[in-house]
Amino acid sequence: MSTPARGFPRPLSDLLGATLTDVMKAQGFASGEILARWATIVGPDIAPFCEPLKINWPRLSPKAEAGDAPPEPATLVLRVEGPMALEIQHMSGAILERVNRFFGWQAVGRLALRQAPLRRRVRRAPPKPPDPAVVDRIAESLPVEDEALRNALARLGAVIKRK
Repeated sequence: MSTPARGFPRPLSDLLGATLTDVMKAQGFASGEILARWATIVGPDIAPFCEPLKINWPRLSPKAEAGDAPPEPATLVLRVEGPMALEIQHMSGAILERVNRFFGWQAVGRLALRQAPLRRRVRRAPPKPPDPAVVDRIAESLPVEDEALRNALARLGAVIKRK
C-alpha cells in the first residue's frame, strides 16, 4: 500500500503560467518579457508615459514562407496618455531602435499609438512638510490678523521658498 503524496501549496505562477501565456499570445506577445521589462527596454525617460498593448504581426507572404525573403516587421501598439502622444510620436525612432535591440532583430517596423490612461502609474513620494522654523519665521512677518489664515499663508510661503 502506498501512502498518498504530501500536498504542498503550489506557486501561483505554476497555476497561471499557461493561462497568461495564451492571453499574451492572443495579444501578439511571444512572452511577457517586453511587458515586464518595458522600463528597462525604452528607458526611464519614455517608460512612464507609454506601455505596450499588443504587437500586430503581418501575415507571411509566400516568399517569406519559402524562406526567400525576410518576414515583414510587426506593428507595436502603445497606450499613451493624451498629452504625451505627440512627444512619443517624435521619439518613435528611438523607441523602435530600443525595442528591436531587445528582440535582437528587426521585429518591429512601426508604432501605432492609442490614447488612453495608463494602467500603472508611477507613484510619486508625498512632498515633505515645510520646515517648522521657516513657517514660524514667515508667519511672524505676515500682517494678517486671522491666525488660521496667517499659518496657512506661512506654510504656502515656506513651500514656495523651498523650491
